[in-house]
Amino acid sequence: MTLADKDLLSIQEVRDLLAEAELAQKQLATFSQEQIDAICKAMSDAAYEQRIKLAKMARDETGFGIWQDKVVKNSFAAQAVWETIKGMKTVGVISEDPMNKIFDVAVPVGIVAGLIPSTNPTSTVIYKVLIAIKAGNSIVISPHPNALQCIVETVKVLKEAAIAAGCPAGAISVMQTPTIQGTGELMKHRSTNLILATGGTAMVKAAYSSGTPAIGVGPGNGPAFIERTANIPLAVKHIMDSKTFDNGTICASEQSVIVEEVSKEKVMREFKKSGAYFLSKEEAIILEKFIMRANGSMNPQIVGKSVQAIAELTGLKIPKGIRVLIAEEERVGAKIPYSREKLAPILALYTTKDWEEACHLSIDILNHEGAGHTMIIHTEDQHVVKEFGLKKPVSRLLVNTGGALGGIGASTNLMPALTLGCGAVGGSSTSDNIGPENLFNIRRVAYGVRELEDLRGVDSHLVESTDSNPSQEPSDDLVSQIVEAVLAKMS
Repeated sequence: MTLADKDLLSIQEVRDLLAEAELAQKQLATFSQEQIDAICKAMSDAAYEQRIKLAKMARDETGFGIWQDKVVKNSFAAQAVWETIKGMKTVGVISEDPMNKIFDVAVPVGIVAGLIPSTNPTSTVIYKVLIAIKAGNSIVISPHPNALQCIVETVKVLKEAAIAAGCPAGAISVMQTPTIQGTGELMKHRSTNLILATGGTAMVKAAYSSGTPAIGVGPGNGPAFIERTANIPLAVKHIMDSKTFDNGTICASEQSVIVEEVSKEKVMREFKKSGAYFLSKEEAIILEKFIMRANGSMNPQIVGKSVQAIAELTGLKIPKGIRVLIAEEERVGAKIPYSREKLAPILALYTTKDWEEACHLSIDILNHEGAGHTMIIHTEDQHVVKEFGLKKPVSRLLVNTGGALGGIGASTNLMPALTLGCGAVGGSSTSDNIGPENLFNIRRVAYGVRELEDLRGVDSHLVESTDSNPSQEPSDDLVSQIVEAVLAKMS
């Protein structure tokens, strides 16, 4: 088979899947809330039952991360997401306001194109299928080619459970011949109503350029500021737990640490006690050559890899038992690898005089990469938290928790999600942790409560005067009466 043949087969496959999805969605649109919830519950149970198998498949196929941590992510997607959304009204009348004579009706967007990354493949599929079906939509999955088999298997698990619970077969499907051309067809096809994109910058940009409404997520590059009042041992524990979870493949995980001069030595000692290794200047120069590729993108050779694997790749002599590599840094910029997103157990360490300087530095880091995504602060000073909350260009500022699990809503009370909106500053259409409510429209039914005469109010005299003599200017007496009437209403 030639490359051209594969492209054509992929495009035709997408068209066939969309045709089936369209028919299935028309059926789903007639289902009650109870029917939809029964389907979602069945999928949640099935995904949880297969969480270990799917985690191992993802690790074996992609080479990214730690399968035991992927089990946690699969459990999170199957159970935590479902437990949060199961009580949501997503079908029919979802709210009523008798006093204002308005009620709201949920309207599915139709067909969702779910673009899946290789870093969190199985958990992202579980999550996206659950929230799409919960909102009454069909979903067609576009898998990352490097995670094709584990994504196809996850869709199979979900689809079989859904069909057994009464879901139309075409409502959940996956491209089995993924190509750039096929995914382009999926995003641009007239039958696709919304793109839910999680992945690299180029893919998200393509989603927004497709002409189809899209919810996309840009890169994370979250700095973590350890302010002088913080519980330093706990702060370091949170950062180490987060950065080593699945070898740093969650985009909300910390990418740099900012400390104040007054507490730097204590922070460094705590990191060393927790299994971090501070690179010498010479070692840092060697490693930074492997972080980014020549085109400025992240090097996939380090993504989701352990410290030991990174050491073998770079030739660095790293002691056994080391969990995270840290390089001291002062610079920020597109060509400064340590200031960029690193989906691996690698951190930059910046030092500032005080929290105001840390505030400016974190803004600089985020404006170069990661604007709109996530930042973390460890502190007991509520004033500092408020100042950071008012000024940082992020959609989620996490306080005294790890970035990876805090950002997705596992260790915080944010909406449990594996797609994290970055807002307008990050080039995204929303700043939400994406849930079912982002995947349906609202039809508002509103009764009339005022007449034209009510809206004209005191200006009704002007209308009457104009009707009787269109060319006549209002008299001074009439103007005085109107002013007096307005002032009387204001007093």
